[in-house]
Amino acid sequence: METVLITGASRGIGLELTRQFLALGYKVISTYRGEPSTQLKSLLVNRSLTLYELEVTDEISILNLASKLSNVQLDILINNAGVIGSDEQSMEAINSKEWLNTFAVNSIAPLMVSRALLGLLETTANPRIITISSQMGALNRESYGMYAYRSSKAAVNKVMQVLALELKPKGIVVCPIHPGWVKTDMGGKDADITVEESASGIVKLARNLTLEQSGKFLTWQGMEHVW
Repeated sequence: METVLITGASRGIGLELTRQFLALGYKVISTYRGEPSTQLKSLLVNRSLTLYELEVTDEISILNLASKLSNVQLDILINNAGVIGSDEQSMEAINSKEWLNTFAVNSIAPLMVSRALLGLLETTANPRIITISSQMGALNRESYGMYAYRSSKAAVNKVMQVLALELKPKGIVVCPIHPGWVKTDMGGKDADITVEESASGIVKLARNLTLEQSGKFLTWQGMEHVW
């Protein structure tokens, strides 16, 4: 069975992705920041799950993880770790420190993690890199506010588009994914879909991605999203 690595798996979409991939028989490597949540630790009853601490903005932490996994053949990498930033992201309230931190996690870390684990992906027949993005980074969206979050997701979309072009000759599929507006701590209780629905769509998409789809911005339902 294939192996999938999921960053930011202590809660929300990452936690549910871990559950659903395990239920399908995958070997799952899930990462957490600081301490794993009780919910994530409870999944260790399944011996197909391995947990590792990872600070996605720390290159040493990323390289340490890659070293620990040097013998792993990785089929799917899901860059799920992300932050929404502070509640105050209006033009008047946003500050550069907050903005830079949001970019570090949402825009830069997915490339750093992908680069560090590239050798593991190259050992498999159908390697895929998925980065959880958001339609809030789409250029056709005309709502305002949330400057740090919106710009960080627009940036990571472009990063993944460029990475897809670079890795396509190696047969590696790369796609940013809009997970939907999800009822998580980040999305809030008024969101459109449950975390189970979002994760189910992402899992199905991850299992069936083709090289022809590489570089496209897709939704959790598998439809192409405008940039």
